[in-house]
Amino acid sequence: MPIDNIPELYLNNLKHKPDLFVYDFKMTEDTIKTKVNLNMHMFSFLQIGKKQVHFAGTSVTVNKDQSLLLKKGNWIWTELLDTDAIYYCKLLFFSEKILEDFLEKHIQHQQIIKEEVPYFTIRNDAYITSYLNSLSTISDAPTVFIENLLSVKFEEIMLYLIHKYGEKFELYLKSLIVKETSPFKKIIESKIHSNLKLEEIAFLCNMSLSTFKRHFINEYKTSPGKWLQDKRLQKAKEVLEQGQLTPSDIYLDFGYNNLSNFSIAFKNKFGVSPKEISK
Repeated sequence: MPIDNIPELYLNNLKHKPDLFVYDFKMTEDTIKTKVNLNMHMFSFLQIGKKQVHFAGTSVTVNKDQSLLLKKGNWIWTELLDTDAIYYCKLLFFSEKILEDFLEKHIQHQQIIKEEVPYFTIRNDAYITSYLNSLSTISDAPTVFIENLLSVKFEEIMLYLIHKYGEKFELYLKSLIVKETSPFKKIIESKIHSNLKLEEIAFLCNMSLSTFKRHFINEYKTSPGKWLQDKRLQKAKEVLEQGQLTPSDIYLDFGYNNLSNFSIAFKNKFGVSPKEISK
């Protein structure tokens, strides 16, 4: 599977990489588990459709009522059409320099953040809708003004989100400049209830598949395929036993593309169907 380098894929002039860049991403068919090397931090303001993203230590799924702020790095994401025949999100990329300048200007007493937090979920509201409309207007401005206008708009959305989410968002922004890398086992165990293949998890670990398998066997003394399947099904059973979710709610999260395959694997392991467990 090829790796998409973003935002370079969207830039007309690769020799000049701006500190701020807006791109309207649209598609008319689903894209499943695209490997992305994200080279700048990025707002993904989802307008139509559904998006699922995986980072080294975590994953998240959002719909058109939510947007994401993503840390630069290796991601795997799936973008799905909803009831409409188009998927649309507005992407706002920003450099670490822009972020550091903003933090220095607006956030005092910057304590050191040790935890690496790859994403922040944003609830779309009327202000954000208005903000996105204003970004679209900027694209029509003379080129000479766009850079300065984007700088103002970047500061605006950051200040609004600090107002909306308070210290939680401030801490997230500080975490974006942390250079810490997640340990191998933390990445593996965070993917127990994901729908990623081994080769995709290896990518998130910045390893080839063969290197990943060697590391895995050294750590867990068994093959990664069998270990992950057993762990995912065991976790799925625990979730269903709580009685709050049904098999239809969780099968995608536990590595299965349809409910039928999940039910067959579950019954082969436990002797009962997932529907019986959730009753």
